[in-house]
Formats: sequence, structure tokens, C-alpha cells
Amino acid sequence: MTDTLKKIRTRIDAIDYSIVDLLGERAALAQDIGHAKSGAKYRPEREAQVLRRVAARNPGPLPAAALTHLYTEIMSACRALEDGIAVAYLGPQGTFSEEAAIRQFGSQTHLHPCATIDDVFHQVETGAAHYGVVPIENSTEGSISRTHDLLLATPLKVCGEVLLAVHQCLMSKSGKAAGVKKILSHSQSLAQCHEWLNQHHAKARRVPVVSNAEAARLAAKDANAAAIASKTAAAVYNLKIIAANIEDQPKNTTRFVVIAAHDAGPSGDDKTSLVMSTRNLPGAIHSLLTPLALHGVGMTRLESRPARTGRWEYLFYVDIEGHQQDANVALALRELTDQAAFMKNLGSYPVGMV
Repeated sequence: MTDTLKKIRTRIDAIDYSIVDLLGERAALAQDIGHAKSGAKYRPEREAQVLRRVAARNPGPLPAAALTHLYTEIMSACRALEDGIAVAYLGPQGTFSEEAAIRQFGSQTHLHPCATIDDVFHQVETGAAHYGVVPIENSTEGSISRTHDLLLATPLKVCGEVLLAVHQCLMSKSGKAAGVKKILSHSQSLAQCHEWLNQHHAKARRVPVVSNAEAARLAAKDANAAAIASKTAAAVYNLKIIAANIEDQPKNTTRFVVIAAHDAGPSGDDKTSLVMSTRNLPGAIHSLLTPLALHGVGMTRLESRPARTGRWEYLFYVDIEGHQQDANVALALRELTDQAAFMKNLGSYPVGMV
């Protein structure tokens, strides 16, 4: 070993000792905060601010995503010192929903897999879980209808969002394409891989199931079946990957929302989600959106869905820039309430990091 290499390693050891000491000090301070405050141990706006500051300060060579992942785990471990929090997600183990939950809350969180999106909402509404993570839209296939329906009906709020790049894999017990007679996956994933399947497995029967992880579990028991799921699911269910990254759109992304009994305070870079309907008058939609323009509030999403209360009546799901406590947003919301036949504020929350 050269003297130069020995000096570098000695310096690394010293830095490691300092990191351990500082992590201990940080954890103790986090405990002090936990003892001093009442209510939720998880503050989405505070954690979003921490991650943004860390990313902005990052001098390299570590990528920002790697650094924010490390800090998510540090905050997760600190929360776990105080019993931690319980998070429900659309299971079983190995789903993209589980990945999104870990991305948001870290691996030191009590994760509760649920059989359906309805069950996730029920767990949070009854207090069996503090938070829930559910998919709301995909960049390729659009909205998740059941999530939108439940957001309308529930007293829960949206307190966060997670943007997850979704890379689909075809997997089976053998890891060989030959002999695959049926392909199982969630209907959204089958649609996301439609063209690839047409080119490579046109004759295989496509079978929609409740989740990608469930597809992997079933494929593990059937030599003639393959599943479309994540690499995590392949590892969990001991499957071999036939082909990776088979989604038709390389930038395929699913957006998840975090639901809770509360929304989030202002973080400095926020979004507010609304659902509303118009009065049956000429120009009603234009009038409904005018307050946003008047007060300089940007709109990032507008989607119409049947209201199910009458023929040709619609609800509009809208995402706007800013927090409901921001002065211009508060003014716009007040005027929207006057204009709309119905309006529900689903919550304000930090914009998700890509």
C-alpha cells in the first residue's frame, strides 16, 4: 500500500467517525423535537424542505438523487426511534406502490400492504395506518379512476406526492421466453407494454390481475405463465427476468399521492388539488377558471370525469401551483368557491421531487 493510498483511507476513516457522531447528535435532536411537540411525527413540508436544501447544497460527485435517498433513510431511522409511523399501500409486497411508499417514507417505516385501493383508504380513515400511498395517474395510461372516486368521497387529505419512474420487466420461473402461454399483470401495466407485447408475445394470452406483485406471485406457481412487474417483485417471488424495460414509453412515470387525516403546511414549492363542478350556464368553465388567471395562479392539471349524479354532468379535477395559505391562492380559492356549483379542496402539499 502506497503512502498516498494509506493517507486517503485514514482520512476516510476519520470522516466516517465524524459522520457517525453527527448522525447520533441529529437523532438525539430529532428525539427532543418529538418529545416537545404533539401530533404527527411526520411533517411532509419539513422533510421536503430538508431534501431540497440537501440537493441544492450537494457539491458532487454523488448524484442529487443518491443524496436525497440517504437523507430520506436518515429521517426514517430517526422517526423509528419514537415508534415510527404506519403506512398503508396497495400490495402485496413488491408493487410499485411499495416502492413509492419507501421512496417517500424510507425503509424504517411500518409498511402495511393492502389488497385494494379501497382498503388503503379504509386503513387510514379508521386510524389503523397513519398514512396511505395510492397511485393516481400514469403518464402513459392516464388516471386511476378508483383513486379519484375515493378522494371525492373521503374526509382524508392529500399531504404529499411521489413521482416514480416505472420500468416494467417480463419475468417467469425459467427466465425463458419460450413456453410463455399467458402473461399476467395489472391492466395498466399490460396497456403500458401493449406494443412490446404485440411484437414479442403476440400469441400469449394477457390476463389482468389486481396488482403486478400478485401477477408475480401467480407466475411463480405456473410454468406456462409470465408476469409483468418490477425487478423488486422478481426478487421477492424468486423469478428470473426475461426482458427488462419493456414499457412502450421510456419516460413512463406513475404519480402517487400520500393520504392522511391532515394535509401539509407551506414548504415553499407546493401544489393544491381541487375537485369542482360548474353551474349549467354558457361559459361556465371559463368563468370557473377565471379567478386563477386573475390572481396569477398557474394550473398544472385539468381533468374532467363523469359526476355520476346525472346525465352529462361532470366533475373537474384541478391541480394548481402554490399552497392554499399563499395570499394569491387563498384569494383565488375564495372566488372559485363562489363561482363553482361544488368545490372540494383535496389538500395542499409539497411538489414531488423527480
